[in-house]
Amino acid sequence: MKMTDTFIKPMHREGIPFVAAFAAVTLVLFLIWAPLGWIGTGLTVWCYYFFRDPKRAVPENRGLLVSPADGVVSMIAPAVPPAELGLGPAALTRISVFMSVFNCHVNRAPIAGQVTAVAYRPGKFLNASLDKASEDNERNALAIEMADGRRIAVVQIAGLVARRIVCWTKPGAQLRTGERFGLIRFGSRLDVYLPEGVQPQVALGQTAVAGETVLAIIGEDTPARQARID
Repeated sequence: MKMTDTFIKPMHREGIPFVAAFAAVTLVLFLIWAPLGWIGTGLTVWCYYFFRDPKRAVPENRGLLVSPADGVVSMIAPAVPPAELGLGPAALTRISVFMSVFNCHVNRAPIAGQVTAVAYRPGKFLNASLDKASEDNERNALAIEMADGRRIAVVQIAGLVARRIVCWTKPGAQLRTGERFGLIRFGSRLDVYLPEGVQPQVALGQTAVAGETVLAIIGEDTPARQARID
């Protein structure tokens, strides 16, 4: 790996118009007053950094369910999956990963399988770290059926600043573990609903990396992970 690869990451194409707009405004600000131009330069760099799309070392061991987003594990609790996915009324373990405006916002498939449903629902733009954001906020939910027939749900949730959920995956698509399926602009949350009986392998407050951090192990009688803050 080159030293520059540590700091310069590829940018997702969704960010091109935004970075171009920031750069254009920055040029105008330089013409008005140089200090304003430098502020604009900083914001342009931040915009580019927001839309970064780095490569990830995705584990390919069978049964590993990985994080769909970069961020902090903000909630682990039982909850009923979105009704529009048709996964039933029973509560399942939900793992929430909260993304700040400084996290990478490209979303990745938690596990390999076929997308059986994609359901968008408009809503509010409450702080995505709140529990009620799962019910009240704008969201886009996917159901993914694994090879053994079990399904998991992954839900993109808009946040206080986010105003656009992007999902380019359609029902019937076959996803690989860690494959990119969408993104959210600017600051939001991803929820993953585990199959019945599957225990989480992350802890509250843990930093998750999309496509790399293992949230759960499917198909093994693995106890829930225990952790301490040290």
